[in-house]
Amino acid sequence: MSETTEVPGTGASVCEEVLVRIARRADVPAIVALLADDVLGRTREDPSDLDTYVEAFDEMALDPNSDLLVLDLDGEVVGTAHLVYGRSLARKGQRRCTVESVQVAARLRGRGLGALLIGAVIDLARAHGCGLVQLTSHKSRTDAHRFYRRLGFEASHEGMKLIL
Repeated sequence: MSETTEVPGTGASVCEEVLVRIARRADVPAIVALLADDVLGRTREDPSDLDTYVEAFDEMALDPNSDLLVLDLDGEVVGTAHLVYGRSLARKGQRRCTVESVQVAARLRGRGLGALLIGAVIDLARAHGCGLVQLTSHKSRTDAHRFYRRLGFEASHEGMKLIL
């Protein structure tokens, strides 16, 4: 998919190749760098030691109920989202897609790339037979909350975590 974007202050346009695709093992360093380049990520990610991330990627890649997506802009990984598909007995056993680790490069936010990524998430969820897409977002991420609401998500639940 090509997208034409006006370059601010120049009156010129550039054609960018934007692609949402399944991540490859070679993308792991770029994905980890994205996750770490964030106020919260700086405290919990360590891009200097990729072994555990590669191990996690390999496990996820074998799971038919898991997709790790990247947002590729002109060959550069600039966004990511992890999708997990599953069922529960609630909602008549409906399949659902849980989305984790959504990140777009800070320098590129506000250009519609996040909406493109979430659109691909929703399309994949439908393709996997899901009737619901759910995600959590840290309470401090008020910009992200506005973004998700703009895309039709509702803040319907209070999320909780227990770190083990």
